[in-house]
Amino acid sequence: MSVSTSVTARRVAAAVIAAGALVGSASVSASAAEPRDRSHVAISRVQSDAPGFDDRSARSLNAEWVEITNSGRHGVNLNGWTLSDEDGNRYSFRHYTLAGRSTVRVHTGFGRDTSRDLFQDRRNEVWDNRSDEATLRTARGRFVDSVSWDRRYDRNHGRDDHRGHGRD
Repeated sequence: MSVSTSVTARRVAAAVIAAGALVGSASVSASAAEPRDRSHVAISRVQSDAPGFDDRSARSLNAEWVEITNSGRHGVNLNGWTLSDEDGNRYSFRHYTLAGRSTVRVHTGFGRDTSRDLFQDRRNEVWDNRSDEATLRTARGRFVDSVSWDRRYDRNHGRDDHRGHGRD
C-alpha cells in the first residue's frame, strides 16, 4: 500500500466519523427541542359557566371554553394531545398545530374548526360551574398543565373566567 493510498483512506475515515458526529448531534438537538417547545404550551383561561341560562343550546355550549396558549416562537403539533375534566370527559386534538405566540379556544359545542377556534361537538356541558379541573396532556399522556377552580373559595367573587396558574 502506498503512502498516498494510506493518507486517502485516513481522510475518508475522518470524513465518515465527522459526518456521523454531525448526524448524531442533529438528532440530539431535534429531540431536545420537543420538551422546550412543549413547555411553552399552557392552559391560559377557562370559561366554565356560560353567561345566561345553561340550556344546552349551541350558543350556551359554545360560550363554555378553554383557551390553550403557545407562548413560544415555534408552532407545536397538538395531534393526539388531550384536554380533560375531573369526570373523565376527554377531547383529543386532531391534525392541529398551535402556531407560535398564539391561542386557540376549545369550545364545548358544535362549530367549524379554525386556527383560533376548535369545537368538541358535544351536546352537554363539560366543565362544572362550581368546581372542576381542566388538564392538558401530550399524545403520550405526559402532563402539560392544569387549571382548577372551586367557587366556594373563589376570591374573584363568582367570576367564571379562570386564568391558568402554571404547572404542578
